[in-house]
Amino acid sequence: MPSRLIGQTPGLSATPTRDRTDFDVRMAVTLEEAPWLGWILVKALVRFAFMVANNLVAIPSYLCYIIVLLPLRLLDSKRYWYLEGMMYKWLLGMVASWGWYAGYTVMEWGEDVKAISEDEAVMLVNHQATGDVCTLMMCLQDKGLVVAQMMWLMDHIFKYTNFGIVSLIHGDFFIRQGKSHRDQQLLLLKKHLENNYRSRDRKWIVLFPEGGFLRKRREISQSFAKKNNLPFLTHVTLPRVGATKIILRALVARQENGSPAGGDAKELDNKSKGLQWIIDTTIAYPKAEPIDIQTWILGYRKPAVTHVHYRIFPVKDVPLETDDLSDWLYQRFIEKEDLLSHFYETGAFPPPKGRKEAVSREMTLSNMWILLIQSFAFLSGYMWYSIFQYFYHCLF
Repeated sequence: MPSRLIGQTPGLSATPTRDRTDFDVRMAVTLEEAPWLGWILVKALVRFAFMVANNLVAIPSYLCYIIVLLPLRLLDSKRYWYLEGMMYKWLLGMVASWGWYAGYTVMEWGEDVKAISEDEAVMLVNHQATGDVCTLMMCLQDKGLVVAQMMWLMDHIFKYTNFGIVSLIHGDFFIRQGKSHRDQQLLLLKKHLENNYRSRDRKWIVLFPEGGFLRKRREISQSFAKKNNLPFLTHVTLPRVGATKIILRALVARQENGSPAGGDAKELDNKSKGLQWIIDTTIAYPKAEPIDIQTWILGYRKPAVTHVHYRIFPVKDVPLETDDLSDWLYQRFIEKEDLLSHFYETGAFPPPKGRKEAVSREMTLSNMWILLIQSFAFLSGYMWYSIFQYFYHCLF
């Protein structure tokens, strides 16, 4: 009996010793990380405070300028929307700068979309998180006037954010998801394009055909694919065709017997050549970990490079009939699946056909330009505050 107790003693004492050792290691790691975690917290709070201040001066200033410029809208609407577009681009540039200074940069692949920046185009983008919008705000800043002349199709929830009033004035379209709203929303989109697209000199439209985030739609999409004998996709979901069909039918200048279908040739030449390109845009995050808007603002995640791949299609090669257009869109997202699979396996997008290796381009923002637009925002905020304060004292 004593020998048995003696034999058990090492076993009984080994477990507490091992637990204490593991606990000491964890404590040491925690203590070593404490300064770093503290710095991340302080940095996040400073960034958030700056973002709030930025919004408090930039957005009200934008609204004040828009109100003051309203007479110009009656006299010269084209110049009015040009000035509005430039201020809109600066606001998006400020949002881009939050990610830029946190180390969230962009590497571009595929075809160079700068070459078609003055033509009308639709961007078809895969959707993984709220950071997708911020990524596009950043990587399109150096594409001429694209951002100033761009129209976004966004979920209606964005209407109620701090940026919602700016998007409403600019002419972005907020679409409500769900089967019960689908037909009505497509009719509203058609009307919106007719009333706002060319009258405001818009050139590009950004569309997320999947209709929601990947994590929310993947299971539904895979179930639909199984029932309809369609490809099983993991990195993207099957796109919805409705909004794309409306955009193409509303904006493409089809030719019939040498003249545009359903329109006056001279009038079309004076206004627009019509929609000319579709840009198939694929966003990929390292390790398939998307960046959301909270990360973009607070910057608590380590610096990361988001990769954006472009492929350009002439719109004349895109079918307009619903079934054919659906097949064409499905094919684009099957290609996206292959692109993303290759990227997650190798860390790079595959080379185009006929080439041995893919070439990437680092997208950069000018620090001087960011400084200028931020300075303009804060100086404008101070100016409008002084003006309102002066009138308040005059009246009261």
